[in-house]
Amino acid sequence: MNKNWSDMNKEMQAMIAKKATFKDGMEKLLALRKSLFEQITQIVSTFPAEAFYQMPFAGAEGYHSKTLAYSIWHIFRIEDIVAHEMIAEDQQILFHQGFQEAIHSPIVTTGNELCGNEIMDFSRQLNVKALYRYAQEVMRSTDQMLQSLEYADLKRKYGEEMIGKLRNTRCVSEAESASWLIDYWCGKDVQGLLRMPFSRHWIMHIEAMQRIKNRLCKLARKGVDPIAYCGFSCNHCFLGEWCGSCRTAYNTCSFATISPDGKCPNAVCCQEKGLDGCYACDLLETCEKGFYIPSNDGANAAKAQALYIRKHGKKEYLKAHDRLHEKYDFAKTQEILGQDYKEGLRILEET
Repeated sequence: MNKNWSDMNKEMQAMIAKKATFKDGMEKLLALRKSLFEQITQIVSTFPAEAFYQMPFAGAEGYHSKTLAYSIWHIFRIEDIVAHEMIAEDQQILFHQGFQEAIHSPIVTTGNELCGNEIMDFSRQLNVKALYRYAQEVMRSTDQMLQSLEYADLKRKYGEEMIGKLRNTRCVSEAESASWLIDYWCGKDVQGLLRMPFSRHWIMHIEAMQRIKNRLCKLARKGVDPIAYCGFSCNHCFLGEWCGSCRTAYNTCSFATISPDGKCPNAVCCQEKGLDGCYACDLLETCEKGFYIPSNDGANAAKAQALYIRKHGKKEYLKAHDRLHEKYDFAKTQEILGQDYKEGLRILEET
């Protein structure tokens, strides 16, 4: 489990258990949820449509055996049901604002009843952008509800009446793999529901999404040129585990994630000019696009590497990077190549 998320979750649980620290604990819960949701946003904004119905760990035991789309649906259907049917006792988000129709989901349940190819077929039908908007709205409404809770609300319990109500919604399948959820939820008080599903459930499934994402990126990079358009070596990049390279549809490098349509300006520029990379451009030394923007502390290190490729070729560049990593212990190349691209080039050539 991600240590930061795990620590935040433990701190939150301890804080909400005491009246004196309850409000601070709720703020911690909201901060945790915000951090977790940022992972979903990054995936939805940068990954291609086909990524959301792939099952790179099909047949495995665990949440990572699902798909990205299923994971988002499952997290927020459970939250929508629990937050609105049980705690707020109002209408689920799915059934208003046109979300049910926009998402194109053939089911309204949590999806627990699905398995194997059923999950993939289900995921393929979903409109991921609409699903993401639904997730945003569920999170917003839940956060609003959480902020309204008082310490005394934590001990509220549920019984047969709520069990009957949930069954009548038909939002939980009667299949054995799903029907247990109602008894599970109704066996908890509000405090227990804050722990699961409003926090720990998110952590488990979003960590699984990260595993799926990383595996898809690794598969996408197989057989692809390991040199990024800007001149970085994907084979040596500290982000290489979760980025599929700017030469594939799974480009999740730092500048892709903050750029329009998830496309790095350097990659777009090279593609428009028909260049193999920035190292083939006459304007390299003075370029301030994308990764070369002056405010980026890695800009000149990237230029140094691109210039090395221009002078010595890709094969020698990868060898130089191997030597650099043998000689120094570092994560980011600017730690070694510095902030002057000419000096960085010299260091590479003398390594």
